[in-house]
Order: sequence, then structure tokens, then C-alpha cells
Amino acid sequence: MRSWAALPRLISLLFLLLVPPVFSSKPQWILQRVPVVLPQQTETRPAPHFLSPARLDVSSPCDPECHKKAPRPSYWDLRRLLAYETLHSDGQLTETAIGIYGYNPSPNTSPAYSSGSSGKAERSHVRRKRQIFGHDGRFSIAGQDFLLKYPFSVAVKLSTGCSGTLVGDRHVLTAAHCVHDGKNYVKGAQKLRVGFLKPKQRDAQYSSFYLPSNFTNHVESGPALYAPPTNDKMKFQWIRAKRTHVPKGWIKGNANDIGMDYDYALLELKKAHKRRHMKLGVSPPAQRLPGRRVHFSGFDNDRPGQLVYRFCRAGEETSDLLYQHCDAQPGASGSGVYARMWDGRRRRWERKVIGVFSGHQWVERQGASQEFNVAVRITPLKYAQICYWIKGNFVDCREG
Repeated sequence: MRSWAALPRLISLLFLLLVPPVFSSKPQWILQRVPVVLPQQTETRPAPHFLSPARLDVSSPCDPECHKKAPRPSYWDLRRLLAYETLHSDGQLTETAIGIYGYNPSPNTSPAYSSGSSGKAERSHVRRKRQIFGHDGRFSIAGQDFLLKYPFSVAVKLSTGCSGTLVGDRHVLTAAHCVHDGKNYVKGAQKLRVGFLKPKQRDAQYSSFYLPSNFTNHVESGPALYAPPTNDKMKFQWIRAKRTHVPKGWIKGNANDIGMDYDYALLELKKAHKRRHMKLGVSPPAQRLPGRRVHFSGFDNDRPGQLVYRFCRAGEETSDLLYQHCDAQPGASGSGVYARMWDGRRRRWERKVIGVFSGHQWVERQGASQEFNVAVRITPLKYAQICYWIKGNFVDCREG
């Protein structure tokens, strides 16, 4: 009798836990007109050597304060940084110069991108000595019902050891260092493959028992209470990359000499993947994110064959980088960092990729090593560039 008496209270508790809260003022995606980034001239370059293995950990002499003090790039700087190389599957390499139109260099012209905090944005201590900060808050996603369910289904694995995110019918967004070390293309970049994780057998009974149907909505709105079991009965289905675009801002004479600002790349697959993809979005300031949270899923090296999801509070930020405390291991680099907010035009909640997880950045200063978790933010210019790579025209890329 006691169990029946407690049933209404239990139902109320479950309702509060599993139903996303209704915001009196919903955090919304702010659509804005973005600049136009167009290719102007393409030239053939000498074929790469593909000698060095991909490094999943990257280093830089520039920390957050260094980035904040750096001079704002001029229009001509941006044209140079946003020019890009394209590596074709036959080994051919081309370089494309770009033009920028409708760009206003004022830092306060973008309502979705500027912080609006008059320089008093919240600061947080981002220096750490480990890749796992305290209690490991990662979730290994198990069971076909969840691996093949959006948003987990957009996460893919690169044959070079990194992760990526589906952002088009045949396009994958990842980190540039997964295919290029700053000086040359890495071993395996010419025959790059993208893996889609699939269970070898149906295992839905586990995922249905451990996770509520709106698990991701719940953790995106509050603290996580569910940890699914691990499952090593997985396999990958691989698709070859047809083209790989890397911005010249990453390709430098001295690898990674100014940091991770342009550590992103886009892969075009040889055939459509037939899965739902995630839309791109211009990165809003951290203070406008619901709970200041960011999310991403990837294939961490310490959990082979598993998809690992995590979310955490966003910390310090610059115009191009976001520092956060998400637990991660090498292999998660290249994962799409996303947020879930209200789309007022479509009248629904929608997730958008707002950055690329670059990884754990080590900064060597005066013989001491400092560590940061870094994600590259999708700025209006980067949005215009990546969107053009995906769409092939600027008309569909005017609002980010």
C-alpha cells in the first residue's frame, strides 16, 4: 500500500526531472546577416608528402591573454587567413584566394556574436593539469536506439584518429590538425575515411532501460542523472572523403604559431551518408547560452569503439576561441561543439554547431606547462566560408 501511496509523488518527481523546463524568456538563436566569402582564383600547388602522423594533441605559445592582446586582423589579413587549400582524393592540391563582401570590422555590429558586456565578461580559471577535471562527467552512449538517434548520430570518426560532425548531406566538420600539422598534410589524409558507428547487434533493451526518451533534452536543461552502460559490440561503416578544405589561417610556415583560431576543416564525402545532420550557427557569447553550457560527442581514445557524450559550462572566451572544462581525451578533437536554443522563426528548439573542439592546448611559458580546453568558435566570417563550402553558393548562406 505504501508504494501505491507514493506513486503520485514519484510521478511528479519524474515529470520535473525528465520534462525540459519552460523558460519565461527562452534563449533564442539570433539570426543575422553575415558577410559573403567567395572564391576568386584557384591555382594548383605541389602535391603534399603525407609523411607525419596526425597529432591529436596540439601546442601553442599563445594563451587566452595573448589572444586578447593580439591586434584585430585587417580586411587584408582576413582575406589571407580565409584563403584555403583543397586536397583532392587523387592527391591533387589547389589553393583558392577569396574575396570578402559586406564585412563590417566593428566588433559591436553582431548581436549574436558580441558579448554586450562592456569588457566585464565573467572570467573563470581555465588552467588545469589533467584532461579529466575531477569526477569524469562523460557518458558512453550504448544501444542502437541512441547511437542512431539525433543528435548522437551526427558524430563520426576520422581514419586519422579524430572525430567529426555531420553538417551536410555529404559534409563533415572537423579540426584542421586532424588532417594537417600546420606545415603539411598528415599521413592518411589523402585516403581519408569517415566512420559511422553502428552496433553489431540490436541492443535497444539496455538503452531503453537506462535512458529516458528525452535524455539529451534533459541534460541540456539541467544536471545529468543517467549514465548508460558501456558496450563494445560496435563496428564502423566507412565512406571515403572526396575533398578536404583547410583555411590558410591554419597552414603556416611555423605550425600553430598563433594558436588555434583557424583549427577547422571541412570534408566532402564521395557519397551521401543518409543521416540527419546538424545545422551551423554563429557562435553566441557564452553568457547567452542556456546555463552557459556547450555539448559535444566524440570518440575518445580511452574508450575505443564507443561514442562519448559530454556537456559542461563554457568559461573564458576570445573573439575566435572558447575555453571550457569539458572532460575529454585525445580522439575527441574535431567534435562539433553545439548548443540547443529556441528558433523563433520555426517555433521549435534546435541544436546548432557553434564551434569545433580543438582539444587540449599546452602552452609552454618559462619552462612551465599550462593546459587549456579549447574550441574554435564559428564567427560570422567562418560561418560564411564553411556554409559556402557546403552549399556551393552564397545566397543560402546570408543568415547565420
